[in-house]
Amino acid sequence: MIERLELTILMPCLNEAETLAICIGKARSFLARTGISGEIIIADNGSTDGSQAIATNGGARVVPVAQIGYGSALAGGIAAARGRFIIMADADDSYDFANLDAFMLALRDGADLVMGNRFAGGIAPGAMPWHHRLIGNPALSFVGRLFFRTPVNDFHCGLRGFSRAAILALNLRTSGMEFASEMVVKATLANLDMREVPVVLGKDGRSRAPHLRSFRDGWRHLRFLLLFSPRWLFLYPGIALMLVGLVVGAILLNGPVAVGSVVLGIHTFLVAALCIIVGLQSISFAIIGRRFASRYGFIPPSGTYGRILEALTLERILLLAAVLMLAGIVALFWGLGQWAERGFGDLDPRTTLRAAIVALTALVCGLQLMMSGFMSSMINIPLSEGRLGGPGTP
Repeated sequence: MIERLELTILMPCLNEAETLAICIGKARSFLARTGISGEIIIADNGSTDGSQAIATNGGARVVPVAQIGYGSALAGGIAAARGRFIIMADADDSYDFANLDAFMLALRDGADLVMGNRFAGGIAPGAMPWHHRLIGNPALSFVGRLFFRTPVNDFHCGLRGFSRAAILALNLRTSGMEFASEMVVKATLANLDMREVPVVLGKDGRSRAPHLRSFRDGWRHLRFLLLFSPRWLFLYPGIALMLVGLVVGAILLNGPVAVGSVVLGIHTFLVAALCIIVGLQSISFAIIGRRFASRYGFIPPSGTYGRILEALTLERILLLAAVLMLAGIVALFWGLGQWAERGFGDLDPRTTLRAAIVALTALVCGLQLMMSGFMSSMINIPLSEGRLGGPGTP
């Protein structure tokens, strides 16, 4: 029977021979000082500098993780951990493993995820590049709070503690640096008890460059935040475009309008139509994306969103699409009749061309709705748990 421990101190590792022994020594001193029953795990991601032997000689348990990536290493270490709680940080000696008392206090008090806050605890000179400190981390943390209303102020602090059971239940999937964002986002969406404690970030003790790549990994974090929030990626921009298109189109429907010395005419009317088309498509993407994410467990189901989807049945969407397309066809034939009266010559922008724009906009929007409705319904097709011819099938 495997002994259950209270704490696992987890360090992902890829060629950290210079600092690994120091980090393990500090972690062991913390366990000895506090009397906590714990272990130290080194989730090794394919080191070639002897880090595995250093870890073993230092009294840590090495867990080999074949799949390359920061998230993969952590996921492998979390799966192998025997502790009820896990405190993780990089093995570069930038965080002090000898002083984890604030994390344990919060975890024992019932917190599911305890984040370190480097901006509250202090950042040593040279420990963080200026563009990370003044731009990258504050901007990404702001986006995370805006999109998900998370209570975390330092979204990407590498020192954090959590309940192993609570984090395993989140089914974290990313393999790279965005694993840090996924943990915070999913914990927020799952309404876990999240807290922050001040931590000090020191200058790491490595002579080589860090694995982190500022722009590449920053973009991966931002991309993840956008993909996990269909509202901000699709819905809100789509609504804004639709409103602009409808308002401007309604103002210009009867003819040009002068705004000071500028005259808004048929070309502005065409741009308004394009805004309506793109806006509707963006809103459709938001609905489809949210349904897909909820269906496959990326985002927890929403009661409000579920009620909206129940109202937006395929049949109702198809009915609305048919009405739009019928109106477009009627307007198109009227425009063709007007065009025929002029011998199929130049269109009169005051009448015929406006009708053609309205007709084509209605037709395109109707087709978009029809295809989006079918796509959304395909995602919602019930799936059988078993397979024909699978185990247990006679």
